[in-house]
Amino acid sequence: MFILLTVAIAPGLALFSYFYLRKQIAKEPSRTLFHTFIYGAIMTFPILFIQYVFEEEHVFSSEFLQAVVFTSGLEEFFKWLILLIAIYRHMEFEDVYDGILYGASVSLGFATVENIIYLLTFGMDTAFLRALLPVSSHALFGVVMGYYIGRAKFAVESNKRWALFIAFLAPYFLHCVYNTILLIHDIWLYLIIPFMLFLWWFGLTRVKYAHTFAMRQFRRKARINQD
Repeated sequence: MFILLTVAIAPGLALFSYFYLRKQIAKEPSRTLFHTFIYGAIMTFPILFIQYVFEEEHVFSSEFLQAVVFTSGLEEFFKWLILLIAIYRHMEFEDVYDGILYGASVSLGFATVENIIYLLTFGMDTAFLRALLPVSSHALFGVVMGYYIGRAKFAVESNKRWALFIAFLAPYFLHCVYNTILLIHDIWLYLIIPFMLFLWWFGLTRVKYAHTFAMRQFRRKARINQD
């Protein structure tokens, strides 16, 4: 059991550490990030319950509607809602890169609990594949969401709502593409590899842009303090 839990938790911890250590200015308080991770972990259970009810009631007529349109939207909406309610106005949310850390944290909280449940149910045979695909994809969806949440936080008032909308729409679209590929049973492996490479590229470019915006904010604050 201990080994299984370690294998289930390790990918999320490694991915979060990677993004956390890339922050170039002041490190974000670990307590706030831990709380965000816990929020993401807790939301796993209502999401799984809603998915179970909809599946048992045969609400959707096609697997595509259920697995792609509904499941992707449900998971990304819960993440977005948590960031909006618990983090968006938090005093420790100080620059755009903080949004990436909070987005990755809430996503990895969800992905870690989902991974634990999956490995407890099906065993460790697919642990490596899950680390490469579901856990890392959730982390990157969170990075993208957090980046646009951060942009919204520090945008001019007229652009805030649009940035918040993109913060939901962009990861939702990426999640839909990911789930669609998994439904194409014959050739999914040939499609998922280039998609994951693209997802990493897209996520890391958001990281780069967030660093740029964060440095601008830091220099602006430094000039104000000098004046």
